Amino acid sequence: MQSEEQLLQKSLSGDTRAFEELVAQYQGKVYALAFRYMGSEEDASDMAQEALLKAYKSLRLFKGNSSFGTWLYRITTNVCLDELRKRKRRISPLSLDEPLAMQDGEEVDKEIADQSPGADILYEQKEFSDYIQTLLDELRPEHKTAIVLRDVMELSYEEIAQTLDCSLGTVKSRISRARDMLRKKLVDRELIP
Repeated sequence: MQSEEQLLQKSLSGDTRAFEELVAQYQGKVYALAFRYMGSEEDASDMAQEALLKAYKSLRLFKGNSSFGTWLYRITTNVCLDELRKRKRRISPLSLDEPLAMQDGEEVDKEIADQSPGADILYEQKEFSDYIQTLLDELRPEHKTAIVLRDVMELSYEEIAQTLDCSLGTVKSRISRARDMLRKKLVDRELIP
């Protein structure tokens, strides 16, 4: 098995198999990070692929000041935030009363799926997970990024500081604030004591 450094050197020389082997170690975490930002499997998959492609194209810019994984997480974070900004700009409000126009010109009434929790425990866990995702989406981007990198990706404070290019104190402050905001929202809604 080759070391990360060896794989990086071969990748820089144009060896695509070495790059594939290198990113295989991080693919799961890149996808998980993208999922936390995007909230859907399809979008997360697209963003993870885009981040890996961007990493490949800009591999020569990797200076080695941080680990390859940290650099890759930063690219993933930036790709997701860029996509979310684009979407925010092009979202137009929809009326629930207006019918939807189908491709064949026909119009159908909108139906809203029932999202109420059932008796099944797994379903309730999924609902809670979705709710946490919604709460994360309500946080400011810098707070969301910090808490996702720490509590979901399980990066160290130092790795987060490198990923976000900020001080250790800033990272700790953002994580603390994000946790406080999430805790307050959960207490307010009586989901935790």
